Amino acid sequence: MVTSDQRRRQLAREKYVRQQQRREEKQRKAKRRNTVIAASLAVVLAAGGAVYASVALTGDSKGSDAASGDSPTTPTPEPTQSESKAPEPKMAVDAKGTYTMSLKTNEGDIAIAMDAAKTPRTVNSFHHLAAKKYFDGSKCHRLTTDGIYVLQCGDPTGEGTGGPGYNIPDEDLDALGKAGADGKVTYPAGTVAMANTGQPGTGGSQFFLVYKDSKLPPQYTRFGTMDAAGLKAVKDVAAAGGVDGASDGAPKKPVTIEKATVTKK
Repeated sequence: MVTSDQRRRQLAREKYVRQQQRREEKQRKAKRRNTVIAASLAVVLAAGGAVYASVALTGDSKGSDAASGDSPTTPTPEPTQSESKAPEPKMAVDAKGTYTMSLKTNEGDIAIAMDAAKTPRTVNSFHHLAAKKYFDGSKCHRLTTDGIYVLQCGDPTGEGTGGPGYNIPDEDLDALGKAGADGKVTYPAGTVAMANTGQPGTGGSQFFLVYKDSKLPPQYTRFGTMDAAGLKAVKDVAAAGGVDGASDGAPKKPVTIEKATVTKK
């Protein structure tokens, strides 16, 4: 039997999907319009609709682009700053405080320590979304097991195409350290960081949990650290691999965030 709370969350997700579809249709129309302009002026113009790359996380790929040796993955659209319809939530956390985001999942509980002094706007956004039950009932839609080692969550549609309708800025990127010759830094196991489109200031609600040291460009806000039990839970999910053995796709063990809360320590 579907409870009223479950039905309410379902209706909210369906509403978001409709909004996303309308936004994408506007983007497609803008692309067509700009293509006509470009042809008539014989110049190359940027398309009005952004081509999205979800967490443009970079790592070795076994897909069709494997020959490149360093192929970006591109599953998740998030709105760009210019396309955001909703305002960033007003600051409601102690910018000097420490917080814990607790994720109750069907595969085990994950506690994430967050320092608002270093990433105040990111922590504030998660505080806001968790209070709205935004993550409750959502699936972690992406697992990578080759080159980079992350479980990606935070999309209420469960498809990797969702976001809250606003963006937050990148924060504390200097703390990631200087990139090596390959343009990457190490995100240690246990790290929790923001997904984005590969462009600055495009974080939304999606985030990734690093279960094994991963080399990535220093462009993803590191805002938290998993506790030992949470890291083990994510490693157990990763050990089962992806659906149909895929190294980048849905996890074979489905992971659902049953409830998310953010509390001050």
